[in-house]
Amino acid sequence: MGKVNPEMASTSRAVERAFDALRERSAPVRRDAEPRDATVVLVGTATCGRAAGAGAVVEVFEREIRSQGLAARVIEVGCLGHCYAEPMVVIRRPGLPSICYGSVGPGVAETLVKNFIAQGDPCFEFILGALEENDMVPPLRDQPRFRFEHRALLARCGLIDPPDILHAVSHGAYAGLARALRMPPEEIIETVRRAGLRGLGGAGFPTWRKWDSCRATAGREKHIICNADEGDPGAFMDRAIIESDPHAVIEGMIIAGLAVGTSRGHVYVRAEYPLAVDRLEHALGQARAEGLLGPDILGSGKVFTIEVAKGAGAFVCGESSALMYSIEGRRGMPRVRPPQSIESGLWGRPTVLNNVKTFAAASLILRDGPEAFARVGTETSKGTAVFALAGKVVNTGLVEVPMGTRLRDLVETIGGGVPHRKKLKAVQIGGPSGGCLPESQLDTAVDFEALDAAGAMMGSGGMVVLDEDNCTVETARFFLDFTQRESCGKCTFCRLGTKQMLEILDRFVRGEGALEDLDLLAELAEDVRDGSLCNLGRTAPNPILTTLRYFRDEYEAHILEQRCPARVCTELSTYYILPDKCELSCDACVGSCPTEAIYTGPRRIKVIDQADCIKCGSCMDACPPQYKAVAKISPLRDLPNDGARPKKKSD
Repeated sequence: MGKVNPEMASTSRAVERAFDALRERSAPVRRDAEPRDATVVLVGTATCGRAAGAGAVVEVFEREIRSQGLAARVIEVGCLGHCYAEPMVVIRRPGLPSICYGSVGPGVAETLVKNFIAQGDPCFEFILGALEENDMVPPLRDQPRFRFEHRALLARCGLIDPPDILHAVSHGAYAGLARALRMPPEEIIETVRRAGLRGLGGAGFPTWRKWDSCRATAGREKHIICNADEGDPGAFMDRAIIESDPHAVIEGMIIAGLAVGTSRGHVYVRAEYPLAVDRLEHALGQARAEGLLGPDILGSGKVFTIEVAKGAGAFVCGESSALMYSIEGRRGMPRVRPPQSIESGLWGRPTVLNNVKTFAAASLILRDGPEAFARVGTETSKGTAVFALAGKVVNTGLVEVPMGTRLRDLVETIGGGVPHRKKLKAVQIGGPSGGCLPESQLDTAVDFEALDAAGAMMGSGGMVVLDEDNCTVETARFFLDFTQRESCGKCTFCRLGTKQMLEILDRFVRGEGALEDLDLLAELAEDVRDGSLCNLGRTAPNPILTTLRYFRDEYEAHILEQRCPARVCTELSTYYILPDKCELSCDACVGSCPTEAIYTGPRRIKVIDQADCIKCGSCMDACPPQYKAVAKISPLRDLPNDGARPKKKSD
């Protein structure tokens, strides 16, 4: 039996006393310790909730509760993940389960105060479900999506008051830090290794290995960086976590600092996230005030500080070396490696850079133990993955599932499938640098190796669902246009290769391509992938390579038939009024056209002058649904065989 280090034992006792005192102070704000006669109203006011009008909902609840003199208080919380149902409200009334309501506008909020909070009528017509098992209201967990969801990183999101550190502590925050302060650094790293945590920013590199390698660079000041840049279109996982539970990230960064042996931390977050920045800075101030940051963390003698660096929104600054240049005040451009950042990173010093979700996972591992984390997921990909479901799917929002969950379960069960009875065409996974996987690949497991084998990537967690009305050629062009604009231009393959690929795709969507361009496009994509300096350039061809692999027939239709099967590409489509469906007395399309391209022809039939038509689609939107007289057609193949052609006024 080894000897107990007296100094470590003394530190452990000091930490335990300090954290017990903090938890005791947090007890009154725990959910199950609310006053028995008080009702609590939780309103989701993360960015998604605010965009849906949650601010007005908060005002109504506060005004009505005050005017009626009710014993209730309103708490602004973060995102529950059900963005399709925002604004969302959870009401906890004494003696009843916590009931979740969706799509709560000011009128519904007023009704809930009058009927539920004041009189006890739960208003079943507005209920999504209950948060706990009960005999009165069907719990949310009975919904099909919760067969696959596993909330770990998002467990506190939408249930705690982000600006209140005691509320976070009462729900388990900083318990992992208290345990880590009583461990030697090697034991912290070993705990993370046994958990099997891999980088959740997309690369999937073993977290413990990065921490251990950086710790081995002795004799030099080190840095910890949290990458919260998140520049992918449609991705908002990191933003939602910071807005809803900033203390999970702060705690994970301190744990990493203890493991690596440094006192310096930085969070790089884009300035376009004002609410995330505000809540993060507020949380840092509270952590310092409570002795969780600063010169003597929980009486342990350990030191750690965190500074916030606001980025200007360059997508390339999500790359580690470009991000570090940006923090230093230089232009964000990737550098040649080696040396790796664990050897020479920020200001030339050893640096550990991890994603928001990776640090949040580290705090869970230290709190609950590595075995609990490792029980979830697959053999090689442990834990959970957080995705932002967007596009043509019923239930948009944040979802967290165990690694290994099938894409089909994510899209069809959790996401509710494609709306309006449309056919699912593809899933774009991994952000603008990810791949488009067709419906036939939806049984692919969500883990690092399986997605890579299918031609996609885990990426930061963006997931866009495409249906039959989406053109995969235009989708590839859209994402390549984004990455080409965001290229820093430092290396030739990325600077010129992405531009030339974009020019080829532009020709395809205009119907000006040639079959030999397909081989040239594939060759260019492989060259850019293999020759680029950083992952922006290396992964930029993924949408092209996967759409060529799975949807080559659509490319060929654009080239050989000058036709867009999805009728998306503007140059290959024409708006046409169907004479047999047009209501003679209706002028809705005429009034909606911004260029006055629609006129009344013989027999009072409306006609679109193709010379003036800018193909904006206003006429199709304005046409009454009972007529559906406006069609978007491919002029060479889909024109109705009724003798009527798209005309010009001069005809």
